[in-house]
Amino acid sequence: MNSIKKLWLLWLVVSILVVTYLTYNIGTDEKQAFLPGKATHGHHQIEMSCASCHAEPFGGADVIQGACINCHGADLKEARDSHPKSKFTNPRNASRVKVLDARECITCHTEHKHEITQSMGVTLPDDFCFKCHADIEDDRPSHKGIDFKTCATGGCHNYHDNRALYEDFLAKHLNDDVMIENGQNPSRSLANDLVLMSNYPVKRYPLKAITENSIDPLISVSDKKNVKKDWLITSHSKAGVNCSACHNEKQNNGKIVWSNKPSYETCRSCHSFEVEGFLSGKHGMRLKEGLGAMTPEMARQPMRKDAHGKQLSCGSCHTAHNFDVRDAAVEACLNCHNDKHSRAYKKSPHFNTWHAEITGKSMANTGVSCATCHMPRKEVKNGDVSITLAEHNQNMNLRPNEKMVREVCMNCHGLGFSIDALADKKLIEGNFSGVPSVHIESLNMVTKRLSNSKKLKEEDR
Repeated sequence: MNSIKKLWLLWLVVSILVVTYLTYNIGTDEKQAFLPGKATHGHHQIEMSCASCHAEPFGGADVIQGACINCHGADLKEARDSHPKSKFTNPRNASRVKVLDARECITCHTEHKHEITQSMGVTLPDDFCFKCHADIEDDRPSHKGIDFKTCATGGCHNYHDNRALYEDFLAKHLNDDVMIENGQNPSRSLANDLVLMSNYPVKRYPLKAITENSIDPLISVSDKKNVKKDWLITSHSKAGVNCSACHNEKQNNGKIVWSNKPSYETCRSCHSFEVEGFLSGKHGMRLKEGLGAMTPEMARQPMRKDAHGKQLSCGSCHTAHNFDVRDAAVEACLNCHNDKHSRAYKKSPHFNTWHAEITGKSMANTGVSCATCHMPRKEVKNGDVSITLAEHNQNMNLRPNEKMVREVCMNCHGLGFSIDALADKKLIEGNFSGVPSVHIESLNMVTKRLSNSKKLKEEDR
């Protein structure tokens, strides 16, 4: 009887210890122990926020699908997804669903199965296009003999986004030169369009330049002279944005207190598009999910060791009080990134154009900075007004990189050169110092197809 009591006591103690351990781990960031496997490059930063994807513990595939669309739905809509869910819910395609159920994102993008996960989180075989397009040679003789494993490589077909490869678009740009005459990047227009925006808080920021006499008292700032000097030459100061506009933050109890380090929420009051982009990209996605700020050592690509521990927020790139966008466009990036592509930038032709612009030797918007390609300027609707702003979600055109063709590369380069350059991995590593050693046949195929079509029409006459 005593031995039975001892066993029960032992079981009770072990149970308490296990429950205590589980409770502790679930209540802290030590949830790593419960992960079923390694997360992909796109999601590893938020793997500790399980509820981001698993909103309901046993919600099933529908819950996961909802989580995918919640984060990526807008991107797919903008890309005019060439394989939308509606294509596979169509009864005529029921037979295709049996071999590839593309109605659900997790058919291809499965988390926590690192051993079978390829680039961009795809867990399917390289030749999965074959499942639906086995007869492609009948419609496209130019594809005869091409391995299905090459469909999604360098400048060919991207499953969700083929905007740069639509045949009519290719045909339109068959004769593009390497360089576009008078090519330049879009110009940011926020400063000029503020007066047209109906939702601009003009009462708080009267668009009247602040002078040294009208500047707010600089509470808790030791180097007041330099702060004033920096602030008074900024676009913020010229728009009537005083110190208190950013540093006075409203608490949950309604009390206004001075904050030495304003959060990204302060920036959101005027820069909502930029903040949403920041929170959707790798720089800010942890903050969006309620986790601690991203630090460079969390990345899976090389970062400078002296940047480790630096918490990323708006002020990490846009230095407080001077907010120099030129500095944010290059130096802020190179202060952290240490991969071959980044290290090669200052020896590249792109940097030469940037240096010429910022030193006044060339026209505005002709230089190519890090941000030019990775945070491109795009037109955004604000009520009845269209304004051009920088996209702060650097993931938008990075994976796959062919998404850069239309909105970045073709501001200065022809289509053929752009596609070839983005397919050349060594050229990318050297930050495009040189010419492509890779050639994608897409334009050649279109040329041949149009030529054959023309011959057929002539024969029919």
